[in-house]
Amino acid sequence: MSAPAVVALFGPTGVGKTAVAIELADLLRARGEDPVAVNCDSLQVYAGLERLTGAATAAERARLEHRLLGFVPVTDDFSVGDYMPLAHAEIDAALAAGRLPIVVGGTGLYLRAALADLSLERVPSGSSESELWSPQTRHPTAIFGLTMERAALYERIDARVEAIVAAGAGEEVEAARALGPGRTAAKALGFRELPAGDLDTMKRRSRNYARRQLTWMRKLPAVTWVDVGDRPPGAVAAEIAAAL
Repeated sequence: MSAPAVVALFGPTGVGKTAVAIELADLLRARGEDPVAVNCDSLQVYAGLERLTGAATAAERARLEHRLLGFVPVTDDFSVGDYMPLAHAEIDAALAAGRLPIVVGGTGLYLRAALADLSLERVPSGSSESELWSPQTRHPTAIFGLTMERAALYERIDARVEAIVAAGAGEEVEAARALGPGRTAAKALGFRELPAGDLDTMKRRSRNYARRQLTWMRKLPAVTWVDVGDRPPGAVAAEIAAAL
């Protein structure tokens, strides 16, 4: 694989994208690169929902700078049409500064919008979702799809739900609801369930979302598949770095 201008890490919720991106950044710095992460998760853009959405923590951001993360007020609506020019600007600015953008997240449409000049016009009724993807990325890009065995992923997702609740995601939701959340922020997994203490439904919806993400991943063009398995993030990152 020739050296790409942009690296993209995509995968279902719970697969460990952020941890892998951070480890990959360490390996790339050892090669003389200057990596920066560009978020492509549609709900991690919201300030005040970091724990609920599994956004990179302050400690993780200290290891790898993240852009387009936690910058939209929870009261505002935000769409892919708002996101795309911001993502393009961040990627272009990083490249102009000699940095290596790592686009990381789990929202398929946002990934497309970050990497390509995406037409946001409505497609004809009956068109497949994949038709929204431009085959031409704006810059040479290496896309890595992180995957793992389905049952193991679901176990991770259940544990992740427990962990974010223990970390205070419920308090985040209460604060957001008090402010009057926008329509898009209120779609976050757990926004409805946590006030009622319904973790079982939150886990089920999270697993269903992961299944849809995995289905969409199969439509990605020119993706390099990486089986996470039970390996630590550093081992997964080393495989990706070797492919680069």
